[in-house]
Amino acid sequence: MRLTKTAIDTLACPPGKRDILVFDDDLPGFGIRVTTSGHRTFIFQYQLGGRGGTRRRMVLGRYGEITPSQARAAAEVARGDVRKGGDPARAKAETDAAAKAEKIATRRRADAEALTFGALIEDWARVALVDRSASHRHEAPRRAAAVYAKVRDCPANTLDGGELQRITDAMVTSAPISARRALSYARAAFSWALRRGYVSGNPFLRVVIDRREVSRDRVLADAELGEIMRAARRLPYPFGPFVLVLLLTLQRRGEVAGMAWSEIAPDRATWTIPSRRAKNRRAQIVHLAPAVRELLAGLPRVAGRPLVFGATRARRRASKDAPAPEGPRSIGDFSGVKQKLFAQITVERAQRPEPADGWPPFDWRLHDFRRAGVSAMARLGVGHHVADRILNHVHGAGAIRGVAAVYQRHEFLAEREAALRTWADHLASTAESPVRTPNVVRLRRR
Repeated sequence: MRLTKTAIDTLACPPGKRDILVFDDDLPGFGIRVTTSGHRTFIFQYQLGGRGGTRRRMVLGRYGEITPSQARAAAEVARGDVRKGGDPARAKAETDAAAKAEKIATRRRADAEALTFGALIEDWARVALVDRSASHRHEAPRRAAAVYAKVRDCPANTLDGGELQRITDAMVTSAPISARRALSYARAAFSWALRRGYVSGNPFLRVVIDRREVSRDRVLADAELGEIMRAARRLPYPFGPFVLVLLLTLQRRGEVAGMAWSEIAPDRATWTIPSRRAKNRRAQIVHLAPAVRELLAGLPRVAGRPLVFGATRARRRASKDAPAPEGPRSIGDFSGVKQKLFAQITVERAQRPEPADGWPPFDWRLHDFRRAGVSAMARLGVGHHVADRILNHVHGAGAIRGVAAVYQRHEFLAEREAALRTWADHLASTAESPVRTPNVVRLRRR
């Protein structure tokens, strides 16, 4: 038959067969394949080298996607190629393969352009940091994105090592610790993406920081602790109570900010930090001194708000395109909390007769509270092994090291409770009255 639309519409595969081939009477080699499912596909069949040669078959297209006349024209072109000694099936396969490769390459280029540095950091934090502590999941992507904000919207595969080095060098000058942490996080994120084939290289491997990291040695004097206590008492909820609990318990700021009512014992005698929130993934029991219990008893507790310090409504800064949203949030702006303390302390200092230049500078951080507490406990007779347990230092990283750290698993709970009571009494005494011109104490490393 001649393969026309009318003829093709009447074709059907006989029962018991998977398919049939029907060839055109006018154009040798031009045919159509009909399957049991009703699919019809135009083909062209030929032999390389004439009679006795290798039989080849090429697909011209599916009926419905191309018309019979279009298929016939394609078969005539292919037949002409065969007469000239060509192999149209092979040529078509090569063309199709090249088109497929180009399509894949185009898609990969589009994916590479869509994966910006900011998107990569977000993917890394969402997938790779899922088992890390809450504070690390928050801090690592935030710091990496902040330090390298200039390249946030740049495709990850196009980042230039020289540009990243200039950004890092500029940050090292003003904030060496932030620069070092951000570089470490960004390098880890790209290594994670490289292992998964998302990027072709890790440009952060070539970025270096020449300055040696120096451990902080700032120890707050008792007069400074008194200033902070008095200032915190004047700050409203949640900022003032947050600072007071931070000082009285000596736990990490992220752990205190995330304190939940469900973590506190019914009698408010202890607070259990779950392992998922602890920095070292080790649950911590914190004994609450009477001053902390009294403070917690006076804090508002609203249904549906699980966090002790998370019941505020704060307006975030509005952008040009969208108004500032409102909603509950927990304390996360620790720099803002510190600035509120500085403002209160500045007001107090201005009312004193002593010259302002005689007072220590505001160069301390919230994390320095832990060092100040341990140093004061040492003066008050608290053993360093007890202080280590209060700070929840991992085994082998604190005062008990080596073999002793492996076998020493006593938690010194009674001693820790007594030590935190002693520390709370000491803080109360420092807050009684201002002390004239304190000296800044610094630890000397041996």
